[in-house]
Amino acid sequence: MLTESSLPVEETLPALLKSLQTNPNLVLMAPPGAGKTTLVPPYLLAHEPNWLAGKKIILVEPRRVAVRGAAARMAFLRGEDPGEFIGYCTRLEQVVSAKTRIEVMTEGLLLRRLLSNPLLEDVGVVIFDEVHERSLNSDIAIALCLDIQKNFRPDLRIVAMSATLETDVFTELLKAPLLQSQGRQYPVTVRFERDIAHLKDLPALCARVIHRMWNDEAGSILVFLPGIGEIRRCAALLDSKLPVYFLYGEQSPQEQQKALDPEKGRRIVLATSIAETSVTVPGVHIVIDGGWRRSPRRDPNTGLSRLITHRISRATAEQRAGRAGRQGPGIAVRLWSEMTQRRLLLQDSPEIKDADLSDFALITSSWRHVMGTDPLTLPLIEMPPSGALEAAQHLLKLLGALDKNGSLTPLGHKMIGVGTHPRLAAMLCSAETDSEKITASCLAALLEERDPLGRVDDKTNITTDIRFRLALFAQNDRRVPGYVMQHLRHIAKRYMRRLKVKDTDFSLIEDEKIPFLVAAGFPDRVAQQAGDIGRYRLAGGGSARLSVTDPLSRESLLVAIGIHAKRSHEITMATALKRDDLPSCLQQQLIEKRDLAFDTNSGRVWARQKLCLGSLVLKDKNIPASEEEALELFLERLKSDFKKLLTWDDKVCQLQARIHLARLYFAPDLPDLSDEALLQDSEWLKPWLIGFCKLSQFKELDLTHILQSFLSYEERQILDKHLPPFLTLKGRQHTIDYTAPVPSVSARAQSFYGLKSLPIIARGKVSLQAILLSPAGRPQAITTDLEAFWKNGWLDLLKEMRGRYPKHNWPEDPSSIIS
Repeated sequence: MLTESSLPVEETLPALLKSLQTNPNLVLMAPPGAGKTTLVPPYLLAHEPNWLAGKKIILVEPRRVAVRGAAARMAFLRGEDPGEFIGYCTRLEQVVSAKTRIEVMTEGLLLRRLLSNPLLEDVGVVIFDEVHERSLNSDIAIALCLDIQKNFRPDLRIVAMSATLETDVFTELLKAPLLQSQGRQYPVTVRFERDIAHLKDLPALCARVIHRMWNDEAGSILVFLPGIGEIRRCAALLDSKLPVYFLYGEQSPQEQQKALDPEKGRRIVLATSIAETSVTVPGVHIVIDGGWRRSPRRDPNTGLSRLITHRISRATAEQRAGRAGRQGPGIAVRLWSEMTQRRLLLQDSPEIKDADLSDFALITSSWRHVMGTDPLTLPLIEMPPSGALEAAQHLLKLLGALDKNGSLTPLGHKMIGVGTHPRLAAMLCSAETDSEKITASCLAALLEERDPLGRVDDKTNITTDIRFRLALFAQNDRRVPGYVMQHLRHIAKRYMRRLKVKDTDFSLIEDEKIPFLVAAGFPDRVAQQAGDIGRYRLAGGGSARLSVTDPLSRESLLVAIGIHAKRSHEITMATALKRDDLPSCLQQQLIEKRDLAFDTNSGRVWARQKLCLGSLVLKDKNIPASEEEALELFLERLKSDFKKLLTWDDKVCQLQARIHLARLYFAPDLPDLSDEALLQDSEWLKPWLIGFCKLSQFKELDLTHILQSFLSYEERQILDKHLPPFLTLKGRQHTIDYTAPVPSVSARAQSFYGLKSLPIIARGKVSLQAILLSPAGRPQAITTDLEAFWKNGWLDLLKEMRGRYPKHNWPEDPSSIIS
């Protein structure tokens, strides 16, 4: 068996083994190049402690290239090929055997394994490499392993390995001791260039600096660029005689190995961020850093997680520069100014703060389904933003992955197995036949990457219709670079393999299935035309516009897959949709609503029957309302127009006032018939509205009769006796006004002649008030004591009345006149 020669981490290995004897967890800080990745797992296995006892070691790497590289190096040191004692697994490869004891895998694959085999019975220790990168998958996987350890597997060991000194969060989370290994770093000279005006200028500047450094300095050159597009453009500007190799995640293992092969001699390696920590490029003495990287962020245009280009942090710049000092003094050239360097963030933000959380919500919901642990109680380094998590859970419910209670559905379980963004997973899981799966796979590839037609300079005749993009898979379009479509076809075939499609013939794409599949992944983006051509309302809320020149702008229903937020929201990619194309997850969300309304002309009640999807109304028609519906609407309307709709005459008001006085003075058990009480509960009016069909019929109601029906015969008799509605004077009945502050009876003065007093009502508790009128009917005097009025006030009134009305009888003493 071979060994690495004098790597710094070797001195720490005995202490690591001893610590794991007494502590379940450990944090190892070792700089890049210290040898932690390839030495720690074999050392543990060579000194197999009792807690390992024949179980496997899982080494978790952030990238596929690191998985293959770590497994290959450890296998080489044992003098064997990967797949024997040491194996590895990625989404596309499984190189293991029954003899495998050390298994290297990506973070995403570990998550899928945890969901299918949550107890990890055959695993003794899980080693997380490069945890300082704080990827979302790494944070989740560590939390799930800690949950297993706490509740089911106290014997499970967890080791977190970091290449930076910021290890406090991990020692606190794991409640673990910290071991530090010294690195082996030679001095690195850092040089700065001028800032570029635009990111598109980066490949040209990079090519100029590569030529200069290749001619002026010795050693291989490692170049950091954001992605494959910049790598290809830079390579195109380099001298064709130069030994240029690419290194990025989507390469085949054979292509990646060409860049890493130590026997290739001096070379130029154009790499993405995977070369920061995950792999070691031999012979590098010069690093040229473009200063940008691509990280997953939520793309508001599509609602998917997409690689977004952004500036690196100072910590990342230091780590990249350190690659030049692994084997001797080196040079790091930064393609930005010292002023820009001072503006860089100190550290990269953890992915959990900025990434789309749909996958996080799906995985943690599945974990709760399997293990019973609530997502909010998982031991995460930091909790995700609550608003982003709620939005992700809401989306999963729309997709059909979670039920209304937030529990995982069979579809949600199936989506996890696809291993991609939940939107794309829902779309892929909706495909049934092979041709549908091919169509869904191509759609997923299109949506995962940038719009291939977005690169075309002349966009005059380019429609937003996704069908035209899908046609590019089966035909060649000179406007789209060949390598772009080659990349998209590669991604589509990867999805086809996940769906177990054998025939990957792109001519089998089914155009008619596109709306159905897309709607399954974008249910909140179903859009309905709202008035003007090109203006659409979205099922998930809000609105968006489509250019009136676009052929799709006249469609009544769309799926607005891509939406770009400018001054208004513009649809950038869509497909026409028919109501019959809705997938089952949307069919289940259709809600039938029945709204009632009055016809403003006739006053009749009509019912509007609607079929709704979110905020959209897919079907709307008027039908006659049932008698019960009309009755309910009538009662609602009464609450707002109580006095206006009913005939509220004086007889009704007098009855209410009499009952109020009766309740106050002698009959508290009588029903409360005040306006407030009647409005509070309008059920009393229901029996009287049966058969009504329009508002004008309300005026026909006899409210006096209706209110009297609240009283029994005996109660009406008592009310009439103690609060009579009339007072008889000179043989004529005069209405008593009970709505006045004091109950009053109004009559001409002559009607009161012969009376020394008025009756005391309400069982002797309320004095009746007399209002004496002139022959013309105008009030002349008001009194509750007639006897005193005849003696004291009458004489003054007498003089005036005799003068104004001489023909009438105006006696000196009205009380003496016999009725």
